[in-house]
Amino acid sequence: MRAMNQIRVAAFPHRPAQAGFTMVEVLVAVLVLSIGLIGLASLQGVSLQFNNSAYLRSQATNLAYDMADRVRANRQVALNSGAYNLDPADAAPVPGDLASTDLAEWRTALQTMLPAGTGGVTVAAGGALTVVVCWDDTRGEAIAGAPDACPGNLMGFRFETQL
Repeated sequence: MRAMNQIRVAAFPHRPAQAGFTMVEVLVAVLVLSIGLIGLASLQGVSLQFNNSAYLRSQATNLAYDMADRVRANRQVALNSGAYNLDPADAAPVPGDLASTDLAEWRTALQTMLPAGTGGVTVAAGGALTVVVCWDDTRGEAIAGAPDACPGNLMGFRFETQL
């Protein structure tokens, strides 16, 4: 029996027994995990920011098409009198005739659905319709790509069509 133990000892020299992770390995694992979680939280924040910006763009697009439909419904007045012309910096008209009522309702919708929402309409000779929608997108993409017609630091876009 003693000879058998001597063979084992000679074949397998004494190695220290591994007792588990060291404190350094645990700290490195926690550090890597925490950096990953911080990155994930940052990614979530940027995703929410761009999602909100996309939502506002969708609302602005719908409102621009709404105004274009209103002008098309009252085409003769829009072409002959210029009653639908409104600069984004101007105050909303007082409701009266159909054109001023359309513009007042549209401006109210812009202010309700978009932060600092405003907009303008231009009906040029020949029936070219331009609708500009402006809003505050400082929480999203700031002012990149805003038309010149938008006052201040507002984001916006221009929609052009033919009546």
